Formats: sequence, C-alpha cells, structure tokens
Amino acid sequence: MNHIINAQKEFFLTNTTKKIAFRIKQLKKLKQILQENEPLLYKAIQADFKKSEFETYTSEIGLLYAEIEEACKKTKKWARYKRVKTNRLNIPSKSFIVPEPLGVCLVIGAWNYPYLLSLAPVVAAIAAGNTIILKPSELPIQTSNVIAKLINRNFDASFFKVIEGGIPETTALLKCKFDKIFFTGSVAVGKIVHLAAAKNMTPVTLELGGKSPVIITENCHLKIIIKRLIWAKFLNAGQTCIAPDYVYIHESLQKTFLKQAKTAIIESNYSFKNENYVQIINTKNFNRLIALIDKNKVVIGGDYDEKTRYISPTIVSDVTFEDTIMQEEIFGPILPILTYRNLEDVIAKIKSKPKPLACYLATNSKKIKRKILNEISFGSGAINDSVMQITNNNLPFGGVGESGMGSYHGEFGFKTFSHYKSIIDKKTWIEPNLKYHPYSNKKLRIIKILQNGIGKFKRKKET
Repeated sequence: MNHIINAQKEFFLTNTTKKIAFRIKQLKKLKQILQENEPLLYKAIQADFKKSEFETYTSEIGLLYAEIEEACKKTKKWARYKRVKTNRLNIPSKSFIVPEPLGVCLVIGAWNYPYLLSLAPVVAAIAAGNTIILKPSELPIQTSNVIAKLINRNFDASFFKVIEGGIPETTALLKCKFDKIFFTGSVAVGKIVHLAAAKNMTPVTLELGGKSPVIITENCHLKIIIKRLIWAKFLNAGQTCIAPDYVYIHESLQKTFLKQAKTAIIESNYSFKNENYVQIINTKNFNRLIALIDKNKVVIGGDYDEKTRYISPTIVSDVTFEDTIMQEEIFGPILPILTYRNLEDVIAKIKSKPKPLACYLATNSKKIKRKILNEISFGSGAINDSVMQITNNNLPFGGVGESGMGSYHGEFGFKTFSHYKSIIDKKTWIEPNLKYHPYSNKKLRIIKILQNGIGKFKRKKET
C-alpha cells in the first residue's frame, strides 16, 4: 500500500494531473470502460443483490454517466482562476482564487449502491486533478471484484488504483498518509475514519446516515405522496442512506394512509421475479432487520425468507420512540408510522435527535414549508417527494452533524477535492508608506478610512 501511495505521490508531483486535458481524457476513458462492460456490471450486482438491469442503470450507472458528462463539460470552467474584488488597502492590485488539487486521495465506497457510491466521488477527484486509491466495500464481493478488474486493468496504478479487502485492508490504508479521505458508510465507522485521519491532519468528507423522517401534514395530496413515498422507501429494499426511515403523520390521516399504502405496495408487486426488488446484503443484516419487526405492530407485510434473504415491504404502526426500531437507522424495507396532533411537537422531537441525513415534508402550506426549512437541520431533503434530490447535480449532497460532513455532486464534488488558494497580485509602480514605521495618528486615520470608508469613520468619530 505504501508503495502504491508513494508512486501516486511521485506521479502527482509531475503536475500531469493538473492538466485539464488529462483530467477530461481520464473521465472519458472511465465512461468508455463502464459502457463497454455494462453486461459485466449487471451480472455482478445481480449475483450480490438480485438487482435488475433497469434499477442498476437508473439508480447507479445512469447517474454515474451524468456525473462524468457534466465533469467533462465543466471541469475547465471549474478549474479557472476566479477574480474577486480587491479591498482599498491593497490597491493597486488584483485578487483571485486558484483551485488546485489536493494530491493523493483515498475513497472508501459503500455497499448499498456499490457502483455509484464508489465511483461518483472518484469522478469528482479526477475532475479536480487528484490521484486516487479506491477501496470498495467487500460486502458485495462480485461488484467489488468487477470494479477492481476494470479499473486496475485499464488505469496506471500511479494514477488510479483499486484495493480490495475487508477491515484489515481498510485499517492499513487509514494508517497511511493521504491528502484527502472520502468515506461513505455508517456513523460508527465514520468516527473511526475521522479519528484515523486526524492523526495525519488529513481533511475528510464523511457521507453517513441517520433516521430520516417524513412529515405528512393534513394539507397535502396524500395519494401522490404515498405513491412517491412507497417507491422511495422500498427502492433497493430500503437499503438507501437517504431512504425515508419513519413517517410522522397527522393522526386524522393515519387510517387513510395505511389503506392507500397497502394498495400502493400491492400494485407495485415487489418481488425478485419482477426485477423491482433486491435481497438484503447478508445474513447479519437480515437478522438485524428481522429483530426490529414487532409482529404485534405489523399492519402490512412482515413476511421473510432466510434462504433468499428476502423481507417483504413492511409497515408497522402505533410506533413510539421507545420502540427498538426507533433506536437506530433501519436501512431495510421496514417503515414505522408515528402519529401527531401538534406540528410543534414533531419539530421539537426531531430537533432533540441527531441531525438526519435527509428530511421529507408533505404539505401544500407555504407557511409550514418555511417553518420546517427554518427550524429543522438536516443534510438534504424534498418537499412532496422523497430521495429524488440526489439526482440533481446542481444540489450539494451531504450530511450535517452525525449524518456527515462535507458534500459532493457536480461542482460541489470538484470543490470537495480541491484547495482554493487566495492570491493578491500587487503592482510595483507605487508603494504607499502607510503601514511602515514611523507610525502616526495621521497614518492611522487614513488606514481606518481605507478599511471602513469615510462615512463609517465619520459616524464613529461623531459617536
């Protein structure tokens, strides 16, 4: 590992990756490799998840292509020097900001969307001009293998290398000195990554998780909300970091909601055979999810099969925050329903918990929209929809508090893997003597005027 890291450091120091043409060439190469090997990608993820070609493309491959295309079109613009206004004290000069790559970057991918969450950060890192070591999750072993195979056969290890393995390999990587670490995964592991990075003063971006609420008010288009919510929750069998984790619904709508939700689930006809559902990643997570289901509170679903790691879309009702299912992020196809009378109580309860990665609101009230947006802190969200915010590259994607730090997608990803140097380029045909010894009250008055403006200085003097 140290040999690879040192090779990447040496390559980075050649300044090759700083050339825009080189970056764009590598991005196009990555897209071409993915396109030419789509059948292999589909076969691998089918073996790990029973995930269909349709859902793999729409929730992973297609989004990756969009990231790459945008980066190819806009990297030159993102990498330009950016002129900013110069303050009076530095006249005559010009001021500008210089984006520069950080260097050797470690990207640790997540298992739930193994292509997207491993390679989307890589796209941003390449666009910003870095070298990359990618450690994909070992849980979906077939997708990890195919990513390593495609990347390591087609890219020079001194620029882009995939290292496979589990906890020992990740631990060894975290002991090495990187210029940036990007991690997607659980809060618990995120803390370990952050601690390891701190020892080397390495900047980190942490894309974590949390219990993302859905707030449904009386004033909403309930039928449409339910259709969108059911799709978002049971996409990837609930194994989505920004999936709705629980629903807070006004008590007057509970019966109608449960009835319509059941209809929506039946109409969706979730199954492996229909290629619109996936299995739980492994036995450990399967058993964890089954333990969260209180059979006495199941109103929809609750069926499961250990051999195929199948859990039917399940809704549990009359849940409280004291229930086991509300003590941790679910990350599976189980949706708890809580009811409320007073929206203020909902806001207070959510604010008393760790800040969620996402928050969703169903309402037609402008007043309520403003209230939720102003009072609840969360990473990203949607009004009258769920999950779809992740598909817009013009929006930063990331968490806040325990749900993560930093963001990416589009230009935000470029910024995440860049350092912005601040530069003043001063003229040499004149040099005022204001800042130099000997000091005087007259010099001080002039400096104050230059700093604060004549009007501000006069007002302060009069006061």
